[in-house]
Amino acid sequence: MKIQHATLSDVPKIMEIINDAKIYLASLGIDQWQNGYPNAEQIENDINNAESYVVLDDTSTIIATTMFTTRKEPTYKIIKGNWLINENEQYGVIHRLATGKNYRKNGIAQVVFEHFHEYLQQQNIESLKIDTHEENLGMQSLVKKIGYQYCGVIYTSYGDKRLAFEKVITLNSK
Repeated sequence: MKIQHATLSDVPKIMEIINDAKIYLASLGIDQWQNGYPNAEQIENDINNAESYVVLDDTSTIIATTMFTTRKEPTYKIIKGNWLINENEQYGVIHRLATGKNYRKNGIAQVVFEHFHEYLQQQNIESLKIDTHEENLGMQSLVKKIGYQYCGVIYTSYGDKRLAFEKVITLNSK
């Protein structure tokens, strides 16, 4: 597997994966991503900001997508709870993580997290934060399994409640 920046030519495949994820979430009775978000415009914006990534299999087929940034997430400023690392410190954020329907439950999301954990270590950034829908038990189970701690509740820019998680990344000693 390889993780790389997405390009504008990747948008159709990224949207195929996201639309499959929307159908999957709806089938589980989860209303996450059911309001037109994320859409192609959002993905193009992520690409233009160099924050959109794709996961390629051994045949260079896109099998997953995510957004990753080290810019502060405005909706994380107010949390009903407490972050592990002070909000004023730099941190990484993962949003819009989706795996192709034929690749789910194969550990790809965990590989994505581990990739960005390593990146943050190299940058001496000791925190990765993520939020997810309160009914998205699959994502909650994954982040807890790989060492994330529940920190509280945040609200999206459009007012939806999300559960916030954070992992303190062990920095390499120099």
